[in-house]
Amino acid sequence: MTENTRRGARGLILPASTTLGNPGENTLLPGTVTELKRLGIQPQEVALDGGFQTELTNTALEDLAPKTVFIAGRQEPGSKRTQRRLRRYRTGPERRISHLKRRYGMDRSRLKGDEGQHIWTEWAILAYNTDTLAVRTR
Repeated sequence: MTENTRRGARGLILPASTTLGNPGENTLLPGTVTELKRLGIQPQEVALDGGFQTELTNTALEDLAPKTVFIAGRQEPGSKRTQRRLRRYRTGPERRISHLKRRYGMDRSRLKGDEGQHIWTEWAILAYNTDTLAVRTR
């Protein structure tokens, strides 16, 4: 979450960092941190699922220096109320992924090969971000 995040806000999606195969969560995190720094986004809180390893995650996030890093089931700082709020916030991206699959065709690429999958994903994210910006201008 950033200082401008409000309840029910629909944000933009960063370009997807993809690699061949099925990489672990912590493999893609340094690329995401680099992208956040490039965009000048400084999150105050980071909420992640249990697939992230505590040591590697904290090391990757050092440059962003968030106040709170929440990893479900592994690192849950703060009061019970804060933990509950971050646990609920973490489930938001799961809903967004489901929405991208249903509404924007990310469930299955119609293009062949790894490059085709990457192109298909980027177009779906572009369509989502365009819709989000259109909603904001209303």
